[in-house]
Amino acid sequence: MPLKFVLRPNEKVIINGAVIGAGDRPGSFFLYNTANFLRGREVLKEEQIDSIEKKLYFVIQLIYIFPEDTVLNLQRFTSILEETRDARPDCRKDLDDIERLVEARNYYRALKLCRKLFKGGADSSGEAAADPSSDPAP
Repeated sequence: MPLKFVLRPNEKVIINGAVIGAGDRPGSFFLYNTANFLRGREVLKEEQIDSIEKKLYFVIQLIYIFPEDTVLNLQRFTSILEETRDARPDCRKDLDDIERLVEARNYYRALKLCRKLFKGGADSSGEAAADPSSDPAP
């Protein structure tokens, strides 16, 4: 079953590294095969990193979006994951789950779980974090 995307006016999505944007009107399209994607509201920009949890999210995002740099970014992930464990011992189970998801190359689900660790449960734009069970895995 294809995955349907509906983009609001001027909204963007990254699919397999390509940035696709809507025009002045909303539009929809379908993905009929497996693809790596992030909606614009799920993308964390480097200048938005203000916590260790966002630093972890960002490196997972890099692994996911730029597979050509996976080896380097996995090394960064390991280091940042340890920093996060030291800073957030209360999130041990979630961090273990994130590690397992990254090892299984399920980066999208790892990102969703990591976003839940952001302070206050808000995403980088200040909107409430989406329920990870409502988004299909790519």
